[in-house]
Amino acid sequence: MKLNKYEIFVKVVEMGSLTKAGEMLNLTQSAVSHAISGLEQDIGLTLLIRNRSGIQLTSIGERLIHYFKEIKQINDRLYQEVSLIKGLEIGTVKIGVFTSISIHWLPAILKQFNVAFPFIEVKLLDGNYQEIENWIATGAIDFGFVNLPTHNALEKVSLKQDRMLCILPPDHVLRGQSTIRLEHIIDEPFIMPISGCDTDVRRILSENKLSPKVKYELEDDHAIMSMVQNGLGVSILPEMILSGTPYNLCVRPLEGGYFRTIGIASVSFKNASPATKKMVQFITAWVDRLT
Repeated sequence: MKLNKYEIFVKVVEMGSLTKAGEMLNLTQSAVSHAISGLEQDIGLTLLIRNRSGIQLTSIGERLIHYFKEIKQINDRLYQEVSLIKGLEIGTVKIGVFTSISIHWLPAILKQFNVAFPFIEVKLLDGNYQEIENWIATGAIDFGFVNLPTHNALEKVSLKQDRMLCILPPDHVLRGQSTIRLEHIIDEPFIMPISGCDTDVRRILSENKLSPKVKYELEDDHAIMSMVQNGLGVSILPEMILSGTPYNLCVRPLEGGYFRTIGIASVSFKNASPATKKMVQFITAWVDRLT
């Protein structure tokens, strides 16, 4: 069996369509279909169900897809290692990121990395904490930025502690306070961030055995800041998200000091591809210089 059949099969499953996979791989739909049929003939099993709504893995395909991904990843690492021996640093790195990282860190990191390693392609997948952990565990990405500690048994590297800050409307009665006690805002209308740093906020409140009066739950950080600016409630957000905000807010530290810990995680940094190792080393060194 040729290794390119594995690559095509994995891409078809990822895209959920032979046509879309062909577009990504610069192949015709006929060529993609032929490759999948050839793979099925090679192993003597049906892997995909094709119908008008798209494609679907058979139960056998579900059992084998993990192995196909592993074979593809091993082949990618082999190709990169051979290139490294020849003095070339090439490859593709897939990274999971969440919003504050993609806004405040990644532009500078990628700009400098592209200059240092112009033949290493970086692909980004944006998601929340749990989605990124799942992508790492399933091999959809090489590594990802995470909020530590993670729930999965992953290898982790801690990068930075990011303060959790209270945000109030600009004319709030507590604006004169240098720090904010959680007890003072517990009866205020609370805007809960979701799909990300809600885990940090809920952890802080749980540690203090407090239950806020959640008025709204929002995913978009800018929507939260806009609503707080307009007096619709108070909230707690990480300092990185609030950095350079255009909104008119009263931003204060929480009494006692609370943080989220930003890190990166992978199934195995030791067994990562050469390109992935280069990216991980570059990010850790960049953050060290930043702090």
